[in-house]
Amino acid sequence: MINNENRVSCVVFDWAGTTVDFGCFAPLGAFMRVFEEAGAAITAEEARVPMGLPKRDHVRELLKLPRVSALFAEKYGRAWNEEDVERLYAGFVPALMSTLKDYCEPIPGVVETVVELRRMGLKIGSTTGYTQEMMDIVAPAAAARGYAPDSLVAPDETGAGRPAPYMIFRNMEKLGVCPPSNVVKAGDTLADIREGKNAGVWSVGIIEGSSELGLSREECAALSAAERAGRFAEVRDRFYGAGADFVIDRITELPKLVEQINKLKSHQETK
Repeated sequence: MINNENRVSCVVFDWAGTTVDFGCFAPLGAFMRVFEEAGAAITAEEARVPMGLPKRDHVRELLKLPRVSALFAEKYGRAWNEEDVERLYAGFVPALMSTLKDYCEPIPGVVETVVELRRMGLKIGSTTGYTQEMMDIVAPAAAARGYAPDSLVAPDETGAGRPAPYMIFRNMEKLGVCPPSNVVKAGDTLADIREGKNAGVWSVGIIEGSSELGLSREECAALSAAERAGRFAEVRDRFYGAGADFVIDRITELPKLVEQINKLKSHQETK
């Protein structure tokens, strides 16, 4: 019998691309729009590279991409600087805020999975790359559709976002959860995986609906079996390459994974 004091007691979810906004399209469109208006248009693939980071950091990382840096230098006759980061971020915020309410639908299986996790006795935390102001739009809209975690921590609450572990630690503090080995962090980006690893918790990547997969619900459903297997394998490899402890195809697999982790923890304890 598994020791109750050595069980997973909390799952900390990401938001966009993990629990809401299938494919993580809200920030994608805003980043592409603001960079195009600045004369340094980026592709969707480039926009997704830093996904999961706090959004100001995301802007900075996009400017560091060699092609984007070259475009910027060609447009302005100089290298980008921190003033450019602030200017682009200032444009990004209203671009995102104007559409954010349209991207708050829970990903299929999220509501049912959270019900099952709570039935198992787990608390539900959450971290995000959005600011609290952004989450003041997303969280109530998601709650009205059936998804409301027990705790929400945004980067501006801790002073540092992903890949730093502090948002996870603040969730643990709020929810009274300890030690880190009793926590699972589940997300859809490489930044999520690194956040979990830096916090010393179980770090889990979820493929379906993820920014890493980068497909809408309709595009995902239209994949052939062979296409699906190939695309999912590519994302799985990237998650494991970032240090993931586990990778699952969809969020509905998480309760069984928690049971698997509990068995591993029990086995380690009896050694």
